[in-house]
Amino acid sequence: MKYLLLLSLLICLSFSVVGKIFGRCELARVLKKAGLEGYRGYNLADWVCLAFYESHFDSALVDHEADGSTSNGIFQINSHIWCEDYKHSKPNICQMHCSGELSSGNINDDIVCAMRIAQGPRGLGSCRCTKHDTF
Repeated sequence: MKYLLLLSLLICLSFSVVGKIFGRCELARVLKKAGLEGYRGYNLADWVCLAFYESHFDSALVDHEADGSTSNGIFQINSHIWCEDYKHSKPNICQMHCSGELSSGNINDDIVCAMRIAQGPRGLGSCRCTKHDTF
């Protein structure tokens, strides 16, 4: 009985940290509802395109970069400046953890951080969006 209870608990915990692969239209609805249409001059198509090129709509994607940083979540937000990865003493401007908040199926934290990045002087160029000439 103990094993069954433990197994059930582990299964529940694993679902809470699992990411989600969004459909294009589903993601567009979420981004629109969050207020990204027209935010800082970027239209909804820009945001959807960014998410496609960066993560293929996979909110759990973590890419390990050559410089030791990670790019995380649906927008591939980099740990160098924007989030805490527990490896570097970096600014953590978005005040969140890279692996937890930016890699779950709930992309609200990703959206808040991306909005903060877009407010900066380089706009979304700061999150390496321009590597695919998306913007």
